[in-house]
Amino acid sequence: MAERKPPEFHRIIFDSLHEGLYSVDKNFKVTGFNRAAERITGYRRDEVLGRYCRHVFQTDRCVQGCPLSYSLEIKENVRNYDLVLKNKEKKAVPVRVNAAIFNDTDNEPVGGVVIFRTVVEPDPGNGGKLLRREFEGIVGQNHQMHEIYTLIEEIRDSDAGVMIQGESGTGKELIANAVQNTSLRRNKPYVKVNCSVFPHDLLASELFGHVKGAFTDAHRDRVGRFEMANGGTLFLDEIAEADARIQVQLLRVLQEGTFERVGESVTRKVDVRVIAATNLRIQEAIAKGRFREDLYYRLNVDPINLPPLRDRKDDIPLLIDHFLKKLSIQNGKKILEINDIAMALLMDYEWPGNIRELENVIEYAHTRTRGSVVTEDRLPPHFQSGPKVAGFRKTAGVPVSEAERIRDALEKSHWNRSRAAEMLEIGRATLWRKMKSYGLL
Repeated sequence: MAERKPPEFHRIIFDSLHEGLYSVDKNFKVTGFNRAAERITGYRRDEVLGRYCRHVFQTDRCVQGCPLSYSLEIKENVRNYDLVLKNKEKKAVPVRVNAAIFNDTDNEPVGGVVIFRTVVEPDPGNGGKLLRREFEGIVGQNHQMHEIYTLIEEIRDSDAGVMIQGESGTGKELIANAVQNTSLRRNKPYVKVNCSVFPHDLLASELFGHVKGAFTDAHRDRVGRFEMANGGTLFLDEIAEADARIQVQLLRVLQEGTFERVGESVTRKVDVRVIAATNLRIQEAIAKGRFREDLYYRLNVDPINLPPLRDRKDDIPLLIDHFLKKLSIQNGKKILEINDIAMALLMDYEWPGNIRELENVIEYAHTRTRGSVVTEDRLPPHFQSGPKVAGFRKTAGVPVSEAERIRDALEKSHWNRSRAAEMLEIGRATLWRKMKSYGLL
């Protein structure tokens, strides 16, 4: 019978790993935590042992999409799974994880292990600076997105107004959430209102509240969203849809921090940070008299302009990976790959509906795919009418040695891009871009 190694021996081995590692029991309580995990998360081992892992890491997938739960569901190990955890300082840390379930001799699950590393990638065109693929649940490593990530971090100590502008479907609410989650008010109330869905009288009541008898259906006093958000943050989506009377009231509460409920003369005071968003060209709205210039300047202290998807197409492979993983967990269908022709068609499209449209397209294809790879014939009909993209011409001036190294990894992995990317220690999106530029698709 083989000699059983003592626990201290295993701990020495685990602590020698560069990747973070933690283990859990069948109740998802942490039973092991190595030094790399301490370094990445900022927690000491003794601070997390015995705690539920979701209470420690607070990832964007803890509620739905836990890699250990997914591994348990599909009865396979999970590899190269991207998520965002919160470190001890509550800062978002994008990580890539591998997860596996432990079974006893009766093949019953008794625990699991997760190995993770931070997700950054050298950008050769930026002096080797490390790029994040994901920030506070926002997927993207395009340089415009990195400028936005940096801006959000720079204003984390500010209480000033934020105006987010971008086309419909670009993810303005995700940006607002990121601003809130990284701010000093992150543990305070966070209230959201879509200004486009309420007529004036109802929007006034929604924002500022009303007293009983203020109008026909006012059967009792009602607290408005500004009071609900007192001490925290209010997100006003589609702010440009608010009419002129509401804009005057908003300007007052931003300038003075005071307002009255509808039907009441009592002045109330609040401390609320306002994040606003619009898909309109706000300068045109100001020029046409549809939006107050003085309100715009109050809200636009820290402006964030979101690019349309057509201007950040290098993020499309990352977004597709993200949506496929999300759908595979939700629907219980392990479909994590997309073939080259389908990818080329999606890269060539102009995406008038932006990221929301891309997500809908991937969901359409996912539900219609019976195998493990999304193919071009599973895309919506309007993609079928255009010419099929069979390949790409080789880009001039490509370093042959790198192209050969990539081809070698692809051949060794039987052209499985996930395994090839892992062998090359690069992301799948980067591999896809290099394959495209080197004529390997």
